[in-house]
Amino acid sequence: MTAIAPTTSLYRKRRAANAIGLTFSMAAMAVGLLVLLWILFVLLSKGLAAVDLNMFLKDTPAPGSEGGGLHNAIAGSLMMVGLTVLVSTPVGILAGIYLAEYGDAGRTAGITRLITDIMLSAPSIVLGLFVYAVMVAPMGGFSGFAGSMALSLIAIPVVMRTTENMLRLVPGSLREAAAALGAPRWKVSLAIALRAARSGVITGLLLAVARVSGETAPLLFTALNNQFFSANMNRPMANLPVVINQFAMSPYDNWIRLAWGGALLITLTVLVINIVARVFFRDRSARH
Repeated sequence: MTAIAPTTSLYRKRRAANAIGLTFSMAAMAVGLLVLLWILFVLLSKGLAAVDLNMFLKDTPAPGSEGGGLHNAIAGSLMMVGLTVLVSTPVGILAGIYLAEYGDAGRTAGITRLITDIMLSAPSIVLGLFVYAVMVAPMGGFSGFAGSMALSLIAIPVVMRTTENMLRLVPGSLREAAAALGAPRWKVSLAIALRAARSGVITGLLLAVARVSGETAPLLFTALNNQFFSANMNRPMANLPVVINQFAMSPYDNWIRLAWGGALLITLTVLVINIVARVFFRDRSARH
C-alpha cells in the first residue's frame, strides 16, 4: 500500500499538469484563430467591394480621379515574381544539392550555411537597400530587374534550405543502390535523390513565392512604381505591394478602396499557393 500511494499521487499530478498545458494551448490556439478570422473578415468585407472587372482591366487612377484599377500593378508583380522564380529556382536547388550531397567534407558549405541563415533572418528592407546600392544607383534609375533581384535574394535562401533538408531525408540506401549500379555521383544526386525529394522541393519553392509576393520594402528601393502599364523591365514598374502601400495611406476614397482590393488579391493568392504546397504535393507524395 505504501508503494502504490506515491505512484497514484504522481500520476494525478502529471494528469493535472497535462490538463493545464492542454488548456493553455487550446486557449492560445483559439485566440490566434480568432485574430486570423477577424483579419480575414475585415479584408473580405472591405476588399470584395473593390473586386470587379475594371480592377483587372484598367490601370491605376490619377490622384483624385474616379474609376481605375490595378491592371498595371498586377502585371508588374507577375513579371517580377516570374523572373524571381526563374532566377531563384535553379540557384536555390543547385546550391541545396551541393550542401546536402557534397558539402559535408568542405568548409565552403559551412560558410554558405552561415550566409544563408543570415539572409533568412535579415530584414527585407536591408536586402532592398543592398540592391539599391549595387544595382539601382550605378544604373541611375529604378527598374523591374532590380526589383526581381531583391526578391530573388529573399527567395533563394528559402529554396536552398528546403532543398537541403528534403534531400537529407532521402534514405542513403537509394544512393548506395544507384552507385552500385555504376551511376556517377552527379547523376545520383539529380536523378535519384532530387527526384525522391521533388515534392518537398516544389513545396519549398511555392512557399518562397508566397513569401516574396507581398514584400513591399525591397521594392520601394528597387522597382518603385509606375502609374501606367509597362513591360519594360529596365524602367520603374508598378507592383501590387507598393501600390497598396501608397493607396492605403492616401486621402482618396477610390485609392483606399483599390488598396483593399489589392490586399485581398494578394492574400487569396498566397492562400491558394499555401494550400497547393501543403495539401496537393503532400498527398501526391503519400500516394507514391
